[in-house]
Amino acid sequence: MTLGILTRPRVLRHPSSAGSRFILDARLSMMSNVQIFTIGHSNRSLEEFLALLRAYGIRCLVDVRRFPHSRRNPQFNRELLAQQLPEHGMSYRHCPALGGRRRPRPDSPNTGWVNAGFRGFADYMQTPVFTAALEELLQVAIREGPLALLCAEAVPWRCHRSLIADALAARGISVWHILSPTRLQPHQLTVFAQVRQGVVQYPGRS
Repeated sequence: MTLGILTRPRVLRHPSSAGSRFILDARLSMMSNVQIFTIGHSNRSLEEFLALLRAYGIRCLVDVRRFPHSRRNPQFNRELLAQQLPEHGMSYRHCPALGGRRRPRPDSPNTGWVNAGFRGFADYMQTPVFTAALEELLQVAIREGPLALLCAEAVPWRCHRSLIADALAARGISVWHILSPTRLQPHQLTVFAQVRQGVVQYPGRS
């Protein structure tokens, strides 16, 4: 199943203050129950990978690989995951709108990233497409319970999923990185990131 883009909700121009507080309180209550993890498949066996997901109570796996296939590790191809995960009580969704491999803009404001791939994804994070995909991700997490973002790299700091985690952290969402059956690492905002009105930027470091 491919994760699409949510239609943006209609914004009331002049809501009552009481109504606004109710909507805000309801949203904050829902967000406080959101549980989001990340995981990299690396060269694990499928059995080892599934055991990791079960160990942390994952109910939904969201694949944030833009191209969800691996020649070296075909056990993590999209078709196989979509078949296997429901048999183990988990759902599978592919979300190419949160995928990496984006080219940086010539006028990129995210020059704090030396790595062109990370800089390109940071630029992409400022687009309406990314924002809508992130909002839908949160809705899925609310509906389906503990959710894990899947990419290929074993460690998050070598992967664009750490930038997705930054975007979630900027919205007040806690993210945890699954490293092993006994090691779970809380996400910390990238040290040179700046957050303004919920938007993350990575300006050049002086």
